[in-house]
Parts: sequence; C-alpha cells; structure tokens
Amino acid sequence: MDFSRLNALAQPVITRARDRLPAEVRSAAARLPVCCEPVPNDAMLAEGWEADILGLFVGHEHGGDFMESSQPLPPQILLFLENIWDYAEHDEAIFRDEVRLTYLHELGHYLGWDEEEVARRGLD
Repeated sequence: MDFSRLNALAQPVITRARDRLPAEVRSAAARLPVCCEPVPNDAMLAEGWEADILGLFVGHEHGGDFMESSQPLPPQILLFLENIWDYAEHDEAIFRDEVRLTYLHELGHYLGWDEEEVARRGLD
C-alpha cells in the first residue's frame, strides 16, 4: 500500500486517540505535532535506530525547558507508517490498532513517562 493511503488511514486514528484522552493529557497532546513518515531517514539510522522502528518521540519532554534541552528538534512524534504496515502484516484493522498504540506510547514519552510507566498505563 502506498504512503498516501497509509497516511489517510492513520490520521483519523491519531485524531480519535487524542480526542479520547483525559482532558489534562488531551490539552498537552493537542499541542504536540505528529509527523508521519514512511520509514526512518538515513540520519536516524546512523544514530543507531533500528530500520523497523514503529515510532519515535523527539525533542524535550512536556514541561521541560527547551533552552536547556540537548535535543535540537522541537517536540514531536514520528510515526513510521510503512513499518507499522509491515508489522501489521498488511491488515488494515491491525494497522489502525498499532498506529493508535504507537501514538499513545510515544505520547507517554513526551509526558515524561519511562517505559515502566508507559506499560503501567497500558500504552505499550
């Protein structure tokens, strides 16, 4: 499936997941851009990220000081839709569910939650 179709499938899932968040989290999530890409770029791979990564949060955490952050990018979630499609074994229902889970997982990192807290909240 081509990227534009994957993106068209993913966008309403992301919006619906954000809209269903508790109000205190939803307001923070609404200000966080979500960028959909086909796959990680060469620079990400050179940094050591796996080629099949599904999503990534980059930038400073919510409430963090951008000026004191070592992150050169503004906060954003990256979703790698072709990787998610492959992970879902080309099944649209599984793809949508994995987009939702990956979005929520990366949002948890934006909120400052470590892997344990993300899992405790059911976002892994």
